[in-house]
Amino acid sequence: MGDVVADISAWLLSQGLADISQEQLLEGYCTRLVDAGVSVARIHVALRALHPVFGGLGFDWYRNGKSIVRQNYTRESVPRLQWVNSPFYDMLKKGLMEFRAPLTGRPDEQRFPILADLHTQGFTDYFAAAKGFTQELGSKSSDPNDPPEGMIISWTSDAEGGFSDREIAILRQLMPPLALALKSASNRQTGRDLLATYLGPDAGARVLSGDIQRGSLETIRAVIWYFDLQGFTTLAETNPGPAVIAMLNDYFGAVVSVIRENRGQVMKFMGDGLLAIFAFAEQQEACHAAIAAAARLRNVMHDLSRQREQGGLPHTGFTLSLHAGDVLYGNIGAEDRLDFTVIGPAVNAAARILDMCKPLGQDLVFSAQAARPALADRDDLISLGRYMLRGIPEPQELFTLAP
Repeated sequence: MGDVVADISAWLLSQGLADISQEQLLEGYCTRLVDAGVSVARIHVALRALHPVFGGLGFDWYRNGKSIVRQNYTRESVPRLQWVNSPFYDMLKKGLMEFRAPLTGRPDEQRFPILADLHTQGFTDYFAAAKGFTQELGSKSSDPNDPPEGMIISWTSDAEGGFSDREIAILRQLMPPLALALKSASNRQTGRDLLATYLGPDAGARVLSGDIQRGSLETIRAVIWYFDLQGFTTLAETNPGPAVIAMLNDYFGAVVSVIRENRGQVMKFMGDGLLAIFAFAEQQEACHAAIAAAARLRNVMHDLSRQREQGGLPHTGFTLSLHAGDVLYGNIGAEDRLDFTVIGPAVNAAARILDMCKPLGQDLVFSAQAARPALADRDDLISLGRYMLRGIPEPQELFTLAP
């Protein structure tokens, strides 16, 4: 037994130092248990997630299966019945570090529905254990609906008579190195998720890879997207705060979905507006994508505003500008407080073009630099004429999309 524990522990610790996913780590752990003769036929692991949408993660492995299956558990105000009726929930509620249930007798005699299902499938023994990442989960009872950071794992055997004492001892001794390796992999994934949430996938990946020095900027060619809600100040002054926040989230959710569907990147939210870019290897492709996104946004916003109006909720219109040019993409700010964004004359020009939406009576206004690459393929691009824009020395031809 000593060699088995030592070998798997050494492997787990080595993987904890590597940039390995949770799935890869658990796959290797399960495979090594089977190779060591442990009669494990199924493993389920539950982890808390630090994610804006998901409150927890689940990983399932079957010895006869192909690979680890991951489940994302969405945050819910009312816990799911399957969770409330699980052994894991009971362990957290009672502050138990371990739980074991031989799967013998009739399925309807089992305390938990999952155990009855496992017994019906031919499994013979169920063993579960908990390990905290920052505190011992069993040191006191925890709120099962908001558990502390850590993992709970269950092993199921299909051997006659269930797990042997030797197998249980191996599983127990491997808990600390498994928890440490999973914590490392989970922290890395949490970093990716949070940086992608607050900075966007590309900027988040750059920061996580070490692009964190003030002044580290790259010149890229992009289509700049400036979006703004109309009449927001009046809406904010005439509606309750929670209703205004709900409206912002509703509209921003729709806008971000359209941008992502067309492979754009949201750079930042600015009050009732946002800044995004479309940066591809081919600038013409970026222009096409940005204009297609603008056309789609017009329909999405119209439908959303109509739904909100019918529901008696505050609603409004929007304005959007597009401009193409070179931008500086990277870190600016103070030594210990940075922003990963885009800056440069092209960004300023996009803001000036946005200011032209109201005097021109248009919801969409594009610069010639953004519109011309798509003129040959779109018959709905219409020139609005040439105008002088504040801070730009030469007159600029502006375009819009036909209603």
